[in-house]
Amino acid sequence: MHIRIHTLSLACALALGTNAALADVKVGFMLPYSGTYAALGQAIENGFKMYVDEQGGTLAGQKIQYFQVDDESDPSKATDNANRLIKRDQVDILIGTVHSGVAMAMAKAATGSDTTLIIANAGAGALTGPLCNPAVFRTSFTNWQPAFAMGPVALDKGYKTAVSVTWNYAAGNEAIEGFKESFEEGGGKVVKELKLPFPNVEFQPILTEIAALKPDVVFTFFAGGGAVKFVQDYAAAGLKTPLLGSGFLTDGTLKAQGQSAQGLLTTLHYADGLNTPKDNAFRTAYSQRYPNMAPDVYAVQGYDAGQLLAAGLEAVEGDVQQKGKMRDAMRAATIDSPRGSLTFSKAGNPIQDIYLRQVDGEQNISLGVAVEKLADPARGCKL
Repeated sequence: MHIRIHTLSLACALALGTNAALADVKVGFMLPYSGTYAALGQAIENGFKMYVDEQGGTLAGQKIQYFQVDDESDPSKATDNANRLIKRDQVDILIGTVHSGVAMAMAKAATGSDTTLIIANAGAGALTGPLCNPAVFRTSFTNWQPAFAMGPVALDKGYKTAVSVTWNYAAGNEAIEGFKESFEEGGGKVVKELKLPFPNVEFQPILTEIAALKPDVVFTFFAGGGAVKFVQDYAAAGLKTPLLGSGFLTDGTLKAQGQSAQGLLTTLHYADGLNTPKDNAFRTAYSQRYPNMAPDVYAVQGYDAGQLLAAGLEAVEGDVQQKGKMRDAMRAATIDSPRGSLTFSKAGNPIQDIYLRQVDGEQNISLGVAVEKLADPARGCKL
């Protein structure tokens, strides 16, 4: 009898010990909190925390403990910054980042330490291509996705020839390849690829060349200040050739672009005015919680990172150490996103609708879905 009681007591102690071990899930944000992309990093964190708070501050019954590192959008500091979170803070989950060069280092550090990484913005194809790993997920986009979706739009409008324009860097090159792939598969022809060094904004020689080439349409990838100046310079040059872009051309830039952006068509995985119950609820809640920030695509990507983590934790009843089972559940998850239903490819990329948007005032209004359930090809991924 004494032995049986002792055995039961030991079992109870082990059970209590197991529950105690599940006290917190440690989430490390490695995002830009200073510099050009600071607002984007803050929006990602805001969206993630809002989702967790909507669940009562816990996921799968576990408290979430947060750690932060400002990655400064500096790839040279990225490995050390990632290791601060992985080794010093011993986070279970990494969330990051905006800059693709920083994200590449994050992915390598996460893979090397078997830490689950959710990429909430960076669009570099290599992250879920040659660098793909069961530990790496993305709740944003690949540079290829929005651009590929514009090819069919251009063809539907009867355009046969195109000129592409971007900076000569990874994001721009991958976007241009996406557009070229779908446009030429459908019978169109990109007659010239015009590029200038990043972050050069001396566009006049390129605009002169476009005028001489006389294509049916121009497709472009720019973001931030470069996008503002390109759209303004394009309008000021009086070019009549229609301008199409990957959605970052007009996301977060419309106030500065002003009248020169009105009517522009872009493609992206989110838009203003989707007018679905989920999106309306998200936008209302976000605007109330963060009155000085717009409920933008970056906030959505952070919110969905929270949803994806929740799907994984629920499958393991909060035991984040069951990494394989948790990641399998994350890959199999269907997320009810503000952008629409979201699933994941074997490579960990989002399979998602890409919207055709038109600028109206300071909004990118949805004109409908350009390509449904678009999956990045994840070229080079060996999973």
